[in-house]
Amino acid sequence: MDLSHKFSRKELTLLYEEVLYTILHCLGKPEPNHVSDLELLYAYMQKAFSMDPEEHEIILQRVKELKKPLFCLKATVKQARGILGKDVSGFSDPYCLLGIEAKKQGSSTNDSGLQENKKRSKAVVKKLIPEDQTHRTQIISQTLNPVWEETFILEFEDIENARFHLEMWDSDDVETVRHKLGDLTDLHGLKRIFKEARKDKGQDDFLGNVVLQLKDLHCKDDRWYKLEPRTETYPNRGHCHLQFLFMHKKRATSASKMQPSYTVHRHLLQQMVSYDILQHQAAGTSWDGELSKEASTILYLHATQKDLSDFQQVMAQWLVYSKLYQILELNSKCLLHQIISLEYQWLQGRLRSEQKADLEESFRSLLSYGISVLRRYRIVFPLSSPKSTERLKLLLRILVQMCKMKAFRELCMETPDLQQMVKEALKAGTTEWFQMKKQQLKPMVKSMEECGKALVTLLVEVNADLQQCHKTWNAYFLSALRVDLFSIAYLELQELVSCYVKEQLNKMDSGVSQLMAENLFQLYLNLKELHALKEFVSHREGPLALANFHQWFQEVIPRWLQKTYAIALERTQRAIQVDQLIPLGELNKHSTSTVDLSTCYAQMVKTWQQLDWPDPEEAFMIMVKFVEDICKIALMYCRLIKDRAEELSSNQREEGEAANRLCVVVNNIEQLHMMILKLPSQLDWARLEQKVGQVIAAEQIQHTLHHQLEATVFSLNNEIRSVVQTLAIKLDAGIARYIQELTASSDSKDPEECITPLMKFLESELQYLNGNLVQENFNSLLELLWNHTLDLLQGAVNQQAGSLRYFRKLQFALQSLELCFHAEGCGLSKETLHTTAFMALEKELDLCSSTSRKLIQKYFIARIQQQKEATPEKYGAVTIKALYRLSEQKLRIEVLNAVNLLPMDSNGSSDPFIQLTLEPRHEFPEVVARTTQCIKNSLHPLFDEVFEFLVLPEKCQQEGACLLLTVFDYDTLGANDLEGEAFLPLCSVPGLQENEEALSPFGVPQTRLPLTHPGSIGNEVLKLLEARKGDKEAQAFVKLRRQRAKQSKEVE
Repeated sequence: MDLSHKFSRKELTLLYEEVLYTILHCLGKPEPNHVSDLELLYAYMQKAFSMDPEEHEIILQRVKELKKPLFCLKATVKQARGILGKDVSGFSDPYCLLGIEAKKQGSSTNDSGLQENKKRSKAVVKKLIPEDQTHRTQIISQTLNPVWEETFILEFEDIENARFHLEMWDSDDVETVRHKLGDLTDLHGLKRIFKEARKDKGQDDFLGNVVLQLKDLHCKDDRWYKLEPRTETYPNRGHCHLQFLFMHKKRATSASKMQPSYTVHRHLLQQMVSYDILQHQAAGTSWDGELSKEASTILYLHATQKDLSDFQQVMAQWLVYSKLYQILELNSKCLLHQIISLEYQWLQGRLRSEQKADLEESFRSLLSYGISVLRRYRIVFPLSSPKSTERLKLLLRILVQMCKMKAFRELCMETPDLQQMVKEALKAGTTEWFQMKKQQLKPMVKSMEECGKALVTLLVEVNADLQQCHKTWNAYFLSALRVDLFSIAYLELQELVSCYVKEQLNKMDSGVSQLMAENLFQLYLNLKELHALKEFVSHREGPLALANFHQWFQEVIPRWLQKTYAIALERTQRAIQVDQLIPLGELNKHSTSTVDLSTCYAQMVKTWQQLDWPDPEEAFMIMVKFVEDICKIALMYCRLIKDRAEELSSNQREEGEAANRLCVVVNNIEQLHMMILKLPSQLDWARLEQKVGQVIAAEQIQHTLHHQLEATVFSLNNEIRSVVQTLAIKLDAGIARYIQELTASSDSKDPEECITPLMKFLESELQYLNGNLVQENFNSLLELLWNHTLDLLQGAVNQQAGSLRYFRKLQFALQSLELCFHAEGCGLSKETLHTTAFMALEKELDLCSSTSRKLIQKYFIARIQQQKEATPEKYGAVTIKALYRLSEQKLRIEVLNAVNLLPMDSNGSSDPFIQLTLEPRHEFPEVVARTTQCIKNSLHPLFDEVFEFLVLPEKCQQEGACLLLTVFDYDTLGANDLEGEAFLPLCSVPGLQENEEALSPFGVPQTRLPLTHPGSIGNEVLKLLEARKGDKEAQAFVKLRRQRAKQSKEVE
């Protein structure tokens, strides 16, 4: 019978009679976990069979009128252990006698108790139970632990007045004394021989007994019972293992008469399981496979009364559960449990032909159902349902375990391979799912745009399904069946998608609208995503249908690029129109339009990355177009943002606000500049160059892409410089005004007070600019301002001779401005500040602000430096020894000779002599000049003369202090000619620093001093001194120096 159908009313009535009959005639004590109250069982069955109370009472009354069944106790004597050894060998030959003693009604329990306390009769079973109701086991020879495993059916009428008796005896056959002596092993055996000699020949020995009240037994019992003694002589007589089952014979119900017990039990189980499942569904819960206590109790009673084996019960459960699994929401764990039980107890010989047919049909039905469910797994097990994955795993496990069963292999020999069946089902299911989705997504209005939109949605669904296959479902199929669900689904779907998309694209007109172009771009991206999933396919034969899908979209690429450019251009223009050129914050010094521009560029980069065009040559051309569009937008942005700044400034007269906006413009362009520089990495030019290397030459790539980008960067830099120069020009006027006020201020005022207005102006303006310009542009502005400021100061120096205080004021201004523009390392670097113009101005101001005596010192410092750099000795040299005696405060000079002098006379020789003076004269006013003797007609005169000068050591260490040795050619008629001048710095004379005692006149080293001519060295000092007309000392020094220059024969 097909269990999937509902029972008819007649069938239900017959089945209900069977249940009531079972409850009414139940035997034995109830199990601890069963329901003992019969009324509760009746109430449960009424609900399970949907019987109203009146109908229930009618059927119950009819059942009560039926003849009672024949009550039976199915007793199994399994084994015994530790029994007494009655033979001389120390063992026994045990057997058991068993039966049921039926007490007469009316006999008191007290009388029976008294009788039991008396000495037990030797053979209760033999004497009290009729021989035809007495059962005997086999004799097990020579053992103390016999095993029988024998079952007996013992009938009884009244369970309340019946007792089960089992007696164990040692069988004794007639043996000769000689044979018994042969078995003798010890003294106890000899005693047994004497004992047996006193008893009757062939009399069996009593080993023990078990007496049980039937009413104290459970419906099923399986226990070890202690063997009770007849006397107290041997109280420990061992134990016997007995198994009991109360069962019926000759049941009077129609179902029992018409159908096999196994079939009736199966129908009863189906009805109760269906009811329990529906009860759980009504409560909103899922049935976990555990029957209610009432159902378990009734099924237990019915199975025992019908004497159904465990295997028959397991088989009934399998048939019921496997069918209900296909109809109701049945927990599949129940099936796993039945599979294990069925496999464990399987023995094909037990089954009749109709049972084999039922079992085979259940296997094939469940297999067919399972395969059909797997075919529709996407619908049956949606991931949105919390237990879907668990249900799928259990179904796969059930199918695998069922196909491995011995019963399945023996009964379903012609069934195809499970793995192959699942593969075919998954492939067919994938096709069905795709066709279903395609049908669901067909647009109502079949316009080109709607069809394109439907295609995109279909591809989204396909990709989402494959992602679920890869991330979730595939692992379960691989683990259970080693079936690669993802590969099956992917290969099938990519073929279906390829055919359908090409079919739809061929139907479209050549004139594609903008909306359609967008739909096609999304379609391209979805196909690209689908194609990329091929990496997870384990095995495929031949190329994919999607291999060259990009070729389907070649004609629409220009529309995509144009749309990308138009969107970016429009958004950039709109962003500039609403930009108020106000910095976004302290850290972000650019305005809102750069944020929008950055987003536009990011979107264009994303479009390129999404496109990822496979063909190298076409990809390069697309990249050229992208870069061209990005650069066009960049240059357009520079122009429009400057126009926006002018527009906003034209509405306001505040100069400061205009400068502020220019700062923001500079920062915006700088931000754009940084964006452009990032393009090669963002667009991954390195990968593109590697990709197109075989098709396009590196020179063409460099010329096309890199040069285009470099030209844009150059233009942006020019734009930045232009705006920064505009800013600088606005500030130049203020700086020029304050420097003019500085130069016009009274020389009597403190220099710091004079420079204060300029410094405050710069501090205010530069502090704001530093806060509103990025560092690089701020430094560029500072550099422009610095150079302009140097020009203004240089002009102030050149505009008038000025007094000493005037130049000191300008010198202080230069020093203060240097500190201001350096800003303790936060502004311009020292290297940037110290330009050629700065060094020249600093030097000039240093000279102009110095006193006359300081200038004279500088002059001699310059001449000493000139002498150090004089190579070779163009005018000859003078050799001397110099020593300072600290104790005497005397400078000792020993003039040794002069060499390589220039011939000054017409005879090719000279008449040299040397004049020795300590310079500058204002440091040594009391020291008179000394002169050596004149050596006639010699260019290498030898003097060997010693001179001593009384001077303080502090004077010798003054800056510029030196011994001037002037070599003349003596002329009798005219002025002496100058051979050259040599300078000995006094600070380097031995004796000033060393210990005087360590030096002696003979140990003083010779010093060779090259001769030099005044030339142009020191002219700027002389000019400054000459300009100081009121300074007699300066005029005298200049006059002497001019005179020396005239005496020089050097042609300048």
